[in-house]
Amino acid sequence: MENNKKLVVYYSYTGHTKMIAESIQKKLGCDILEIKPVKPYSTDYQTVVDEEQNNESLNKTPEIQKIDKNLRDYDEIIIGSPVWWYTIAPVIRTFLKENDLSGKVIAPFATNAGWLGQTFQEIKRLCPSSKVEKGMDIVFTSDYHENQLVTSPDEIDNWINKL
Repeated sequence: MENNKKLVVYYSYTGHTKMIAESIQKKLGCDILEIKPVKPYSTDYQTVVDEEQNNESLNKTPEIQKIDKNLRDYDEIIIGSPVWWYTIAPVIRTFLKENDLSGKVIAPFATNAGWLGQTFQEIKRLCPSSKVEKGMDIVFTSDYHENQLVTSPDEIDNWINKL
């Protein structure tokens, strides 16, 4: 295993998290892995809101598609999630519960409209045998159709450069 081999793992509903994940991957020259649910979410945002609120999103672990990376090959996992109901997206929760990341450095980032909640604490809780670094809170405007960053690109670049 190479020293400090990194992997960006992310889930994105609106495209915000994907945009940041791909930027990190490009800047670091590392591998990237998109986590996808077996049953895709509706493309209608309000339908997703209604369904997830009814399913107690905080504990939900939807089935995810098989991943095509051997996580043992990586020292550092950069995990990106949108914030859903003040915590990680259910798809990321499933990934963290189903994969042993013991001994790895976890560098989380979260995309949201200004309500981070318990997102990073939940990642720490689900990765008790990992070293979870300080997370990067990346805020976009509250209109999910727009890709307008509120967080300064320089602040994001500074965080990436420390990875």
